Amino acid sequence: MPESSALAEHIGAAALIDQHAHGCWLQQGDRPRFENALNEANTEPLTETGFDSQLGFAVRAHCAPILGLAKHAEPQQYWERRSEFAEREMAGLFLRAAGVSDWLVDTGIGSDVAEISELGELSGNRAHEVVRLEQVAEQAARAAGDYASAFREILHRRAAKAVGTKSILAYRGGFDGDLTEPTAAQITEAAARWRDRGGTRLDDRVLLRFGLHEALRVGKPLQFHAGFGDRDCDLHKANPLHLLDFLRQSGDTPIVLLHCYPYEREAGYLAQAFNNVYLDGGLSVNYLGARSPSFIARLLEMAPFRKILYSSDGFGPAELHFLGATLWRNGIHRVLRGFVESDEWSESDAIRVVDLIAHGNAARVYRLGATGG
Repeated sequence: MPESSALAEHIGAAALIDQHAHGCWLQQGDRPRFENALNEANTEPLTETGFDSQLGFAVRAHCAPILGLAKHAEPQQYWERRSEFAEREMAGLFLRAAGVSDWLVDTGIGSDVAEISELGELSGNRAHEVVRLEQVAEQAARAAGDYASAFREILHRRAAKAVGTKSILAYRGGFDGDLTEPTAAQITEAAARWRDRGGTRLDDRVLLRFGLHEALRVGKPLQFHAGFGDRDCDLHKANPLHLLDFLRQSGDTPIVLLHCYPYEREAGYLAQAFNNVYLDGGLSVNYLGARSPSFIARLLEMAPFRKILYSSDGFGPAELHFLGATLWRNGIHRVLRGFVESDEWSESDAIRVVDLIAHGNAARVYRLGATGG
């Protein structure tokens, strides 16, 4: 944001609530691990460099200066400089530079990344848990006795200290199909079948449906991965429009659609159509890099501004937690500056919308305290 204006200064200083993130690495790794982390969709080791992508270019443009390098440092130069730091040092540098007051952390992925307390400590700010329903199901499958009772006990115990729940239904069969609440008999039969198979990687539709409706009863925001992800997700089945019938059953529980690309317009329609539906552009902003302003503009097309939240979906390299914030700040500035310069928006309205998306909406939806910004 090179221009000096009230809007630019406000965006640069605004505290963010990162409403969907994961842990960052704390242990050293090699260059292939790092470059693989610059590709979301491919689940196999890359055969070509991950740096030759929008995300790879964004790392060199925006992360290099944090490490004392010039913008656009060459990949080898960036890697060599990065290797001079311990991974924990890297985490501290990038997490603090992100300007995030609160991290809402999905703990359902990664055993070799920072835990919630470590993320808070390294960033110097607060971190809160978002409980992944499929992880609760796996814990219930290992518990003795009735599966449904075990699931409810684990979910309510964990949710009591968490700010929300999350489902990766998009990866476990997709949104299309029946999402009504199953009967007790159906749950018992499905649980026995799944436990007999080992009780890992839940893809049983009955048990997935059961978990969603239990999350609705908890009443805290329920996040859904929607759209873009790795190739285990059938992208056409991750269109949030397939959730229409479920949304009609969801009552007042806030439903938050994550990532959304390439279905950001569909998600925006749903946010307008349902009082309890919200969306973010986390993950997508990072991977779109220099093209992310266009994506951010599309998020602002249909969705009410009090329904859009910020997130990074950072996971692995701490650069991704930082880049989510930096690219969002740059993108929202470019988009809103255009609105103001064309006299479609006032600058004061633009500043107010920045605060809503940066932290105000998330603070309200997740019932968080003051952000400190």
